[in-house]
Amino acid sequence: MTQDNQDKSNLVGILDRHHHHYSKLSNSNFKITKNSLDKVVHEEPLQIKINDKILSITMRTPGNDNLLAIGFLFSEGIIENFSDISNLHFYQDSNIVNVIIDKNKVLLPDLNSHSKRGTITSASCGVCGRESIDDILSICNPQEIYPTIKKEFIQKSVNILRENQTIFSHTGGCHGAAAINNNGDLISVFEDIGRHNAVDKVIGSLVKNDFVNKSKKLIPNKTSILVVSGRLSFEIVQKCAVASIPVISSVSAPSSLAVDLANELGITIASFVRSKGFNIYTHKERIL
Repeated sequence: MTQDNQDKSNLVGILDRHHHHYSKLSNSNFKITKNSLDKVVHEEPLQIKINDKILSITMRTPGNDNLLAIGFLFSEGIIENFSDISNLHFYQDSNIVNVIIDKNKVLLPDLNSHSKRGTITSASCGVCGRESIDDILSICNPQEIYPTIKKEFIQKSVNILRENQTIFSHTGGCHGAAAINNNGDLISVFEDIGRHNAVDKVIGSLVKNDFVNKSKKLIPNKTSILVVSGRLSFEIVQKCAVASIPVISSVSAPSSLAVDLANELGITIASFVRSKGFNIYTHKERIL
């Protein structure tokens, strides 16, 4: 996709688009402002390939696409650590990430099968194309439950995320996700038009930096909370379970399936996190 020079923004993940604003003056009268530019979230398709074969096409906000691909493959259970990847090529002009994996070392999915993701994943769907919930649960890790997280860290988690949401600040239309450690320090933060993409970018950065490794599970005191800017749905809990992240903090509500899965897998859900408090839906015994 191409844009005229006047439609490009200097900020990564943001484009300028023309709009007219209608201001209501009375029951039947509106004032129309002249044509002006507004900043909107950049959205384009990305092909994720394994050894030159298409695994998925997802609608995402360009930027950190290599991390998105790494996090996606890890969340799908295809790779267990960063060393499983022999090489990784990003072709910006064609929006393709091609991940090279040694099939003699890693059991690769049958890319001609329908058991994995469908051909196209929208910005709002993180588990589209799966044949069954059991297919997803097979790669999730149940978490040990013991007191580890201070209430104060959960309370301030959404503020940490919000302070790092540059694209949202300019557009009002972008999701964010962040990883925070046991001390309440920020480890990783990314934005994307898709909730699951933002989470995959965070997980991809954790995998690349060996903060998360299937063979070692979670390295102590490195990643304890995943905080997300929107509602908390099933696929976010699933991704945290694969990455052994025990606590999820969200600005908005959880879904019923998210709560049920978190309860089954030993993950603590804190939602409606605000300065005055929050709701714990599962495993409150983890909170200090």
